[in-house]
Amino acid sequence: MVAELALVAWPSPWRALTALGVEAALGYPDWLHHRAPHPVVWIGRAIETLERRWNDPSRSAKARRGLGVLTLTLVAGGATAAGLALQRLSLTLPGGALLFTLAASVGLAQRSLHQHVADVGRALDRGDLPAAREAVARIVGRDTDTLDECGVAAAALESLAESFNDAVVAPAFWLAVAGLPGLFAYKAVNTADSLIGHKEPRWRDFGWASARTDDLMNLIPARLAGLLIAMGAGRGLRTMLRDAPHHVSPNAGWPEAAMAGALGRSLGGAVSYDGVATFRPSFGHGPKPDTADLARGLVLYRRGCALLWIFLAIGGLAWRL
Repeated sequence: MVAELALVAWPSPWRALTALGVEAALGYPDWLHHRAPHPVVWIGRAIETLERRWNDPSRSAKARRGLGVLTLTLVAGGATAAGLALQRLSLTLPGGALLFTLAASVGLAQRSLHQHVADVGRALDRGDLPAAREAVARIVGRDTDTLDECGVAAAALESLAESFNDAVVAPAFWLAVAGLPGLFAYKAVNTADSLIGHKEPRWRDFGWASARTDDLMNLIPARLAGLLIAMGAGRGLRTMLRDAPHHVSPNAGWPEAAMAGALGRSLGGAVSYDGVATFRPSFGHGPKPDTADLARGLVLYRRGCALLWIFLAIGGLAWRL
């Protein structure tokens, strides 16, 4: 009996594929978010609370690094435990498969990512640059007040490419190989990296563990995300292989370089954060993207998602053999 339960509980590509389908159809509706904030919000609040209490500049770098490790352990450990509890609960309740699928769909963001980037494109189509800047500011951390049309389109495309990994491919990967515990752990680590895994002096030591763990968990998914974009376009693989290693991150450059090569446009370059210029490598060759290229990027995103579904279906068939 124990062996049978373990077999049922063990993750598979089919479970990830089903969750992707549900999330694409339903997303996380605004009415639900207002009543029950998305779990990532809870994770973020926990991280911010611990950071305020423990990341004291008066402490030594070694102490802050140790407390950063403890913060990640508590948050990711708690998320993993919650995932394990839900996965076990899905075995004992009537309709447990539905519980598993709905819980898993919360960790994916195909629909919301598409909506956010499409909002930027609609504003650009109307010629409403201030609205486009406001829309893109919701999905990027850089300064957006002075961006022109090409700057807005480039920012949205870079976020689309990177988030294709962070919000879709990587969560689906960890769900497929490690079930709800793996998915929830990834979301906790990725959220910690986005909040405290920075190189600025305030976070360099405290966020060290979060940044390194996020790098490790994205090593395979980021390259898969870039490959899916290139496959969806039928081009971009050479650009990805050539330019991705130039990025300071071991992972972020892969989907971004693939998107640049797929579109035949140039992405990356200098940007500003809080008024401070940051110089990044450029990906691809050609002019900066415009509004039409943003629409093309969304097409490639949808193709990449479709290819991910196909790969999971193939993996599910192989799983049964």
